[in-house]
Amino acid sequence: IQFVCNLNNPEQTPTTEDELEKIFKFLSIMGPWTTPGFNIYRTDFSIDFIFDYVARFGMHGQLRLGLASPIPKQDNAYITKIDIKKVINRLYEYRHMFEKFRIKPNLDCGFPMCCFTDEQIGWMYKMSGAPKFGCGVAIDIKPNMDVYGCFPLSNIHKRSLFEFDSLNDVRAFYINLYENIRQSVSGIFEECVSCQYREEGSCSGGGVCHLLRYAIDEN
Repeated sequence: IQFVCNLNNPEQTPTTEDELEKIFKFLSIMGPWTTPGFNIYRTDFSIDFIFDYVARFGMHGQLRLGLASPIPKQDNAYITKIDIKKVINRLYEYRHMFEKFRIKPNLDCGFPMCCFTDEQIGWMYKMSGAPKFGCGVAIDIKPNMDVYGCFPLSNIHKRSLFEFDSLNDVRAFYINLYENIRQSVSGIFEECVSCQYREEGSCSGGGVCHLLRYAIDEN
């Protein structure tokens, strides 16, 4: 079994002592079976603390990196399409720390290929293998059996698990839904319409939640 423990910088994101104690208690036991995760919601983020946690608790040697996504029809802190390059440049400043601690940077949904330089893509490939610039279905099931395709879309396109006969049916429903959205909105940038890499499937043109946000704003 494998866990992903999403962590916040205790200085940049206020964290109570009680919450930190619970996190440390969990990691002291399950650290070797846990991959750290970090959701980026500001361009001046700091991830120094994660390298400390990995060394202290023997955590898995990779880091899940996610862009905080807009939640359609709701105000929340997220990275705008204009700031994605700033985030990537900031992340690249930590390359020596990734190499020193032998931690693989793994990109989650929403990172467009065109926001990386060839040098940055090459470094990602060297560290973790071919980086993926996609956006897939990540099924979430709530205790009341509500189900949705991913957390940022939790307040729209919600269904009950009892409407489906299997998890494959749930996935097929949301995959089809996401594809329909992408047929209406090619990507978060104007250039996505004629992008060779989007047409070939190498890049999704940003996350579905970003597409919905900008489509709603334009509408």
